[in-house]
Amino acid sequence: MELLKCVNLSKQFGKKTVLNNVNLTIPRGKIIGLLGKNGTGKSTLIKLMNDLLTPTEGEVLINGQKVGVESKKVIAYLPERTYLDKSMTVDSVVKFFAKFYSDFDTEKAYKLLNDLDLDVNQKLTKMSKGMQEKVQLVLVMSRKAELYILDEPLGGVDPATRDYILDTILSNFADGASVIISTHLISDIERILDEVIFINKGEIVLTGATEELRGREGESIDEIFRRMFKC
Repeated sequence: MELLKCVNLSKQFGKKTVLNNVNLTIPRGKIIGLLGKNGTGKSTLIKLMNDLLTPTEGEVLINGQKVGVESKKVIAYLPERTYLDKSMTVDSVVKFFAKFYSDFDTEKAYKLLNDLDLDVNQKLTKMSKGMQEKVQLVLVMSRKAELYILDEPLGGVDPATRDYILDTILSNFADGASVIISTHLISDIERILDEVIFINKGEIVLTGATEELRGREGESIDEIFRRMFKC
């Protein structure tokens, strides 16, 4: 059974169609890039996967069941914007996650925070946007989830930190789980991707294994992206 499946999925806001008849299957044990320019429907698709929006048509299935309370137990979601209570310290947020999620690995969380040189006693409100995003990524990757969905995880961090974050993603997701990474920073991330999904104007325009696409097109994923989405 597929880990995630989108069936004839469409979403409209008023008269505007944001997603149009998306059919998509996410297998287990893969790191998958959801690639497209800003405003092409990536975040809307991710919110539908997380049951944060209701489809206009179609459905999203997780382990063969419609998204809902049960799917939230197996999905670790990193939104594009932070949702954490900024009056809390990093330590108190870790303890909150440990109580809320039965699959949360507290020891892993503290190790990752230490690796990123983040002070667990500091309040989030005293941290830069990039530091807050690192904390949030640590919290998400410290869960033993079946599916990790990361919306622009590199957007607020400096280039020197990106490699560490990519290696953190690569080495910390649970065995047999899959990771969906939504981004437009293709050159930074393509080295860890097993498969890619290109989305444009609310439609899936290309999918495939990264090595297969590179061999067939004679270009990197970044070069394919630039050619397809050239203004």
